[in-house]
Amino acid sequence: MARSAVLSILLTALMGVAGAPAMADDACVDFKWDVSRERALFAGPATPLSAAADTKAAPEMLLNHLYEVSLQPQEKVAFAVTPGKKNPRAGSHAGLLTFTIPSNGSYRVAIDMPFYIDVVSNGALVAATDFQGQRGCASPHKIVMFDLAGSRPLFLQLSNADPSSVRLTITATPARKY
Repeated sequence: MARSAVLSILLTALMGVAGAPAMADDACVDFKWDVSRERALFAGPATPLSAAADTKAAPEMLLNHLYEVSLQPQEKVAFAVTPGKKNPRAGSHAGLLTFTIPSNGSYRVAIDMPFYIDVVSNGALVAATDFQGQRGCASPHKIVMFDLAGSRPLFLQLSNADPSSVRLTITATPARKY
């Protein structure tokens, strides 16, 4: 084989390897919403936080902050209300957190892997208004949107998770431009 052909093959192979990280990042850019704030939070350090097994011990989360949340075995968690996903897989993990919002509006919960997210207000599940996820992306993997009202503490219920920890953040949804 001619030397120039060998060099051409090697250069093509090296370009493919150099482009691999960009291809992995491509999995994170196909969200239908602008998720640049969530992506920026996931690019930074996460604060460790342990989710509680009951509402009385639920730690408070701050908005616009990334957390690495340690979860409990799901069978040990006493949820505020029955989770929307009622049939957990064997060995699943779960936990409870609380948060407040500064004003009524739309908020997004972003996580780095697939599992179930519920928000509880006044003893009832708040219906998600939208959600999406991206296979192959963990920064974030899944985002669920909720319309929330009031500044009272709300509960975030995490359930049906395989791993015992998850990275997550809660952000206000940016105002839509028409």
